[in-house]
Formats: sequence, C-alpha cells, structure tokens
Amino acid sequence: MSASPTPQTPPAAAVPDTEWLRLDRQICFSLHAASRAFNGVYRVVLKDLGLTYPQYLVMLVLWEHGDLPVKKLGEHLRLDSGTLSPLLKRLEAAGLVTRERSAHDERSVRVGLTGQGAALRERALEVPRRIAAATGFELAEIGELRERLDRLTGALDAAAPAEARRNR
Repeated sequence: MSASPTPQTPPAAAVPDTEWLRLDRQICFSLHAASRAFNGVYRVVLKDLGLTYPQYLVMLVLWEHGDLPVKKLGEHLRLDSGTLSPLLKRLEAAGLVTRERSAHDERSVRVGLTGQGAALRERALEVPRRIAAATGFELAEIGELRERLDRLTGALDAAAPAEARRNR
C-alpha cells in the first residue's frame, strides 16, 4: 500500500488574495503551533532536570555567559525584568542561581550560577539530542531552520520600528 502523494501548494502568485486570510496560510499561526508543540516536548524532556522551558533558557544563557546583570540576561532572552524576576526567584529557591545587588548600583542585580546550577549543565547535554530526535530532523536541518528563523526575527525587529513610526 503506497502513501498518498502530498498535495502541492500553488505558487504564491497563483493564490487569490482571499486565500491569504485562511488560517493554514498564516506564518504566524504555523510558528505559534510549532512553538506550542516544542513546549510540550521540552516539558517532558526538562522534567528530568526539574526545569521549566523558560528556566532552561535562563540556565542556557548563564552556562554560556556566566554571571550577568538581570538587565543583560533579559536582553539575551528578550524578556523584561518583570517577567524574568519570578523565574529567577524560583531558580534561586531551587538552589541553581544566586542574585546579588550591585554594591555600585543598588538598582542592578547580578545573577550567577551556584555549584549545583553549574553541575546541572552536564545533565542538560542530552537535551538538544532528545529534542532533535523528537523533530525527526537531522542536526544540519535544525541548524538551517534556526538560521532562517533568526533572519526572520531580524527582519521583523527591523520592520517594527518603521511600522511604529508610520502609525504615530
């Protein structure tokens, strides 16, 4: 028994304008659906580490860059301090990070890894392989997709200020 052929999507120029308002033609929805699916896989994979997906992202930045001010950590993660603070409190309560106010500027808080947080990195080494296995993609394909998404993000970041200026 052979699998049915995958229907071909017509070229963009051949698609009537009204078809572009279909949900299945929206890149934003495809990205949203993929993000939700990834979160589900990460939830299972990260359970062994005792981390949520947002906490894992914080740990990735700290493993890569070491101690950072909360503001810099937020820049890496594209999160504001109001979103980041509860994450950091939970990671601190779990014994994975420390938070210290700067002696020079009391408004600035530095986040660093504890020994337990640094040691967790070894156990996390399996996460990317498990995620790759769940996608069915080769590592090179995942790299290419990530690069394209990074380009997309850069283009959207560049377009947002121009759009904001036009809407004033």
